[in-house]
Parts: sequence; structure tokens; C-alpha cells
Amino acid sequence: MKTFQIITDSSCDLPQELADKLDLQVLPLHFTIGGQTYANYLDGREIGFHDFFERIRQGEEASTSAVNPESFREAMEKTLQQGLDILFIGFSSGLSTTYQSGCIAADDLREEYPERKILTVDSLCASLGQGLYVYLGALEQQAGKTIEQVRDYLEEIKLHLCHWFTVDDLMYLKRGGRISATTAVLGTVMQIKPVMHMDNDGHLANVTKARGRKASLIALAEKALTTSTDLPSQTMFICHGDCYDDAKFVADYIRERSAIQDIIINYVGPVIGSHTGPGVVSVFFLGTER
Repeated sequence: MKTFQIITDSSCDLPQELADKLDLQVLPLHFTIGGQTYANYLDGREIGFHDFFERIRQGEEASTSAVNPESFREAMEKTLQQGLDILFIGFSSGLSTTYQSGCIAADDLREEYPERKILTVDSLCASLGQGLYVYLGALEQQAGKTIEQVRDYLEEIKLHLCHWFTVDDLMYLKRGGRISATTAVLGTVMQIKPVMHMDNDGHLANVTKARGRKASLIALAEKALTTSTDLPSQTMFICHGDCYDDAKFVADYIRERSAIQDIIINYVGPVIGSHTGPGVVSVFFLGTER
């Protein structure tokens, strides 16, 4: 019998059908494009993912806003009223205030529901990295682990959840303040693509560079092949900013050079995509270190 509910936010970018299968509660975050604000549901019900990235390609700018703690409070309270404890797993505190908003709501509700357990975990992850992290926690829950055991497991693997990604257009990283204007212009002219990762503090960090798109995709795949642990037994996640063929290239490259059985490919959602732009490709897996 289920005793606790895993709650996360939609920056996890999981496929809706997988979130449903895992019985997750996913709070939609919001983004604005064309002067209209949309909820970032996993199934893209308010704006399709392809349509979103097409609008970005046409020059529209998208932005995201901080989450109101009241949104978390409302969602959490409904769960508590059902007699369930809560394990909240939030978007990296190194990139967003989402996790802090969830913690504020959790602190308030602990006083009102002292008989219930409300545990929080800062994933230090983003996009399908957060999705993989939540997925692994949900598998532990389905295996019958207690809420404390799942929380402890997640804390144990946190700094082994590897994020590697590249972008096709440096100007989106410049817009977000990740790289300088000079670096963006020179990199664009010379076809230099950054290969980046999420560090131990949940921040994006430049690691290396590749000359050309194909080389950057191969660099992602090689990171997975050389730093992953027990790859054949893993489920690997790959996400893309409306460039499925590039994501499939990375998946096929890894499959051809390893015995991995399970790779799940999905879109980057609009909340993350607002900052990366179209053409981002990311690979997520468990490794020796981030």
C-alpha cells in the first residue's frame, strides 16, 4: 500500500506516460512567450514543444518566472489530506528558486500536519537529469522502500547523476549570461560548440569545446561511455531541443559501443528550453562522478 507521494516540478521533462506509470505528482512551472504565460505541463497541452521551439527560431523570446510557494502549498496540502506523506524532489537550487519555494511550503505544512512526514531533496539536477533522478527514486518506492530509505538513496546517488550537454546556437547562452558576447560571436564564426555539465553545486559549467556539431555530439556520447558506471544495467535519458535526429545520433553511437539496453529520448521542455534555445542535446546517466 502506498504511504507517501513523490512530488516534483515540470522542469524534470519526463514523458507524461512515464510520470503516470510512476504515479508521480508533477507541479507545472510557467513560462512566457509572445506576451502570454503558459503552464509547462509534461504533455505540452498548452503549447506543443515543437511549436514552442519554432517560435523561438522565428525570433520570439521566452522567459521564466519564480514559482510562488503557495502553488506548492496547495498541491502538497491536497496530498496530506489524503493521508499520504510527501517526498518533494525539486529543480536544482543552483539554477532556480523552485526548490526554496517548495521548502517554504513544506515548513509551513509541517506545523499544520505534525503527524505527517514531509521530506525535501534538492536534486541539484535539471531537465531529464532531474527526471532520471526522480525516476530512480520512484523505482525505489515501487520496490517497497520507506520514504526515509528513498530520501537517503537519492542523497547517496546525487553527485553521481551526470549531466552532459551541448547547444547549437551560442547566442542563447549569451542571452542567459552563461558566456560573454565575445565568446558567443567568436564561437559562432569558428563553429565552436561548448560541451558543458552540471557541477556538484547544481550550476552549469563549461568543460571543453568541440569544432562542429557532429564532434560535440560525439563528445557527449564519449563522456557517457567513459565515465558511466555499469552502463548495461542502466536506463539512460537523452533530451533535445526539437532536434530528435541529433539525440538519436547520440543514442545510436552509445548503443553501438556498449551493451546498454534502455535509452529514453524526450523533449527539453519550454522552461529549460527558454534558456538553452533549440538545438540543445543532453545526456544523463549514473557515473563515477559528475
